[in-house]
Formats: sequence, structure tokens, C-alpha cells
Amino acid sequence: MKYRTMPTTKDSLSILGFGCMRFPKKEDGSIDEKTAEKMMLSAIQKGVNYVDTAWPYHQGESEPFVGRFLEKHSLREKVFLATKLPTFLIKKKDDFEDYFSRQLERLCTDHIDYYLVHTLNRRLWENAKEKGLFDFLDKIREDGRVRHIGFSFHDHIDVFKEIVDSYPWEFCQIQYNYLDIEYQAGREGLMYARGKGLGIIVMEPIRGGSLAHKLPRDVREAFEAAPVKRTPAEWALKWVWNHPQVDLLLSGMSEPAHVEENVRLAGEAEPGCLSSEELKLVEKAREQFLSKVQVHCTGCGYCLPCPQGVAIPAIFEMYNDAWLFEDIQGGKEKYLKWIKEENRASRCVVCRACEKACPQQVPVIEKLKSIVSAFES
Repeated sequence: MKYRTMPTTKDSLSILGFGCMRFPKKEDGSIDEKTAEKMMLSAIQKGVNYVDTAWPYHQGESEPFVGRFLEKHSLREKVFLATKLPTFLIKKKDDFEDYFSRQLERLCTDHIDYYLVHTLNRRLWENAKEKGLFDFLDKIREDGRVRHIGFSFHDHIDVFKEIVDSYPWEFCQIQYNYLDIEYQAGREGLMYARGKGLGIIVMEPIRGGSLAHKLPRDVREAFEAAPVKRTPAEWALKWVWNHPQVDLLLSGMSEPAHVEENVRLAGEAEPGCLSSEELKLVEKAREQFLSKVQVHCTGCGYCLPCPQGVAIPAIFEMYNDAWLFEDIQGGKEKYLKWIKEENRASRCVVCRACEKACPQQVPVIEKLKSIVSAFES
């Protein structure tokens, strides 16, 4: 296992963190605790020392399971434990303390090593500030119940920079992989935060498994033609580890084989672990992915709010992903599950307010009609 020292906290962190959002599950949807326990034990015994969970993971069962596991095996002091403030549940000032106290109980601990303000976007950020976020963070750091404070992020780069500059954070957590270098915080955010001295934790290095299991044929063939043979997951993980600014990446491992492969790769990865020729190959794979994009939407949100409630950027993102990974049926299922009926493409009445506002001149109406045909027929 390789380790990197986070510049702000000075902790020596394993470059592979165990993400506790995708544990193996039983048929009823609950965590397969027997298998998950073996996986976590194996990872920690092999050098993983950072465990990341959150209030909502596994319908609220991840934190309690992780707490029981660490207590049962007397491992609490052998790992850096991370969890997250559930910003989406904060309605009043007292909620900060109420949820945090319950998290300590669920995790069977008296302190959290790395505490993140979870899934920040503009709306959640403004609400948290209004309810007294900064005073709460100062309090839990000063009384020792939290060692280090950071945030995880899901919005545009301008919001990211504002958040970075608004509080003495020690680290941040961003989505970053070879496909998403211009998505959300992206590379610009990575360099901005590091330039401000923050530690960097990367989530979704394999994009929820898509960069390991759903590669389009031409991308797969490009990797297979490389002189050095690597699995798709290896290309994706080593591309992230190749960045010296990244302190660790999180992998949501869901079967024992994932632990074995990821731990093996984490014993080989250093900045510069990919040659210039290999980096060119990854860039070519990225270009092949992006050539499949159907809607050149940057997600800027200028088209919102739609008078009819259509969730335009979110819908375009799902549609593009379906084409990127050649999985239209999977995209349709995701769309019907996550996009409420009142926010679907078929709600469009062709008022064209979106097209007038779009700085990218996307033919929004035409694309929405294509999405209705693909996802709602």
C-alpha cells in the first residue's frame, strides 16, 4: 500500500480509501454484512486506513454497520473515519447538533477524524450558511469531536471556488476521473483547491463502475491495443493516482474481487505511474467517449427554472450517459426512476424560453423530443 501525506492535516493516508456506499447486498436490499465485514477486514489488513461513510448510504444502514464493525474488531483507532453532515436534512439550527450526535452514536465513537459537509451545491450551501453552519463547525472542531473539516461537492466551478474561499477548510472531496475533467469542480477545481493548500480526496474515480464495466467497443479496443496490458479499472484508477495533487481516492467496492484488485493497484501507483504515451492513450479514449455525446450541454443551468418544471440539465446528463456507455435501456430505467413525472421531457410545451437563455445554443426542444422518444415511449 502506498501512502500520501495530506498537506493540511499531516496525516499519512492510504491512497485507496474504502467507500462505504456500495457494500454487497442481500436480495432484500440490506447490507450483506458477512461479506462486507470480510472485505473491510481484508482491506484494512492490507493497509487501507481511511474509511468513508455517510448518513444516507444504504438507506441509513452504512454508518451503523461501520460503527459495529470497527467496535467488534477493535479497529477504531487504526483507521481514519470519515462521515458527512447531512445538509439535505437541515431545517433549523439545532439540526446540526442533533444529527451529529446521532452520527457519533451510530458509529460507536466519540470523535470523527474527517467530517465533511455533504454534497454541497448552491441551494444546500446557502441554506446551511443561513442556519449557522460556520458556528457549528467551529464548535465541533474546538471541542475535539471532529479532527478535520472539509466538504464534498456537486455543482459548478464558480460555486466550488466560492465555497473554498468561505471557510478554513482542510480538505475537499470532488468527483474526478478521466472522463469528467471538466465536470463540476473538475481539473480547474482540483488545481484551485490545491493552490489554496487544501487536501484533495477524489470520489467516483471509475464513475460508479462505468469506466470499468461499460466501455464502448472502440474505447475497449484502444486500451487492449496498448503495449502494457491493464484492466479498464486499472487505467481509470492509475490515471487519478498519477496526479500528485490527489491525496487519496475512494472506491466503493462491492465484492471481494474489487478489494483484491484495488489494493494490488494501490501498491503500485505513484505520481508519474503512467507514461506520456499512456496518458495520450487515455486522452484518446476520452475523446472517443465524448464523440458519442448527443447534447452539448455544459450544465450551466441558464435554462432554469423551466416554466413547466422540466429538469433540463439533469435529463440531458442522463441521455448523454446512456449514449456514452451504449446503454439506452439502462438510461431509460434511471430516467424513469429518478426524474419525477412532472419534471420529464414530455412536459415541454415548446415555449422556447430555454433556447433563448442557452449560452451554448443547444437546440433544446429538438433534443427533448428525442429524449421523450428514447426514454418515455
